[in-house]
Amino acid sequence: MSEILKLENVCYSYIDGGYERVILKDLSYSFDAGKFYTILGPSGSGKTTLLSLVAGLDTPNSGEIYFNGKNIKEIGLHKFRRNCISIVFQQYNLISYLTALENVMLAMSETDNQIPKDRKNVAYNLLERFGIVRTKADRLVNQLSGGEQQRVSIARALASNVDLIFADEPTGNLDTATEKEIINIFKQLAHDYGKTIIVVTHSDSVSSMSDQRVMLKDGQLHKI
Repeated sequence: MSEILKLENVCYSYIDGGYERVILKDLSYSFDAGKFYTILGPSGSGKTTLLSLVAGLDTPNSGEIYFNGKNIKEIGLHKFRRNCISIVFQQYNLISYLTALENVMLAMSETDNQIPKDRKNVAYNLLERFGIVRTKADRLVNQLSGGEQQRVSIARALASNVDLIFADEPTGNLDTATEKEIINIFKQLAHDYGKTIIVVTHSDSVSSMSDQRVMLKDGQLHKI
């Protein structure tokens, strides 16, 4: 497998009550294309901070992050976020006054990546692939169940034709059966569509289904 995302000597800390709190310390790690990763770690270990850094939402105090061998700062953080990554959130972060279909189509309009011209049918087909039939695709997203909304958010993440999909506790609000279905979708995206999936989770059941479990502890990532 080819390396797609690389962190090199990444450090991150902040001042809390006059003291420096070190979150990441000289962290170096590589992620391969077409693989499903889960990142575990104690509360406060910096998992969400790490996700923010690799998504270009925040910048490290020092160190570099590379996407396909190119520094994401050289790509431009806005361009990197727009064209290279998508994020799936625990709270879904869908636009409540739009339908499922409109949420997915909006993602298509916000990227410079090549998207098929027949966007409406592509969006319908994408949603249907994840179990959202057309009658549900035309409903406002707040009329869908939690599991259905998470499927919509995954379809939205895939709609922009990116290579990296990050997820922060994406199954935290879902029952066990739905959680398993969502994780199977992530596995399919990695293995059948070549996407790199990086999921932050506290769940051992979620991590046990991934290709590679990684522990964030004492500012470092370690394979489990």
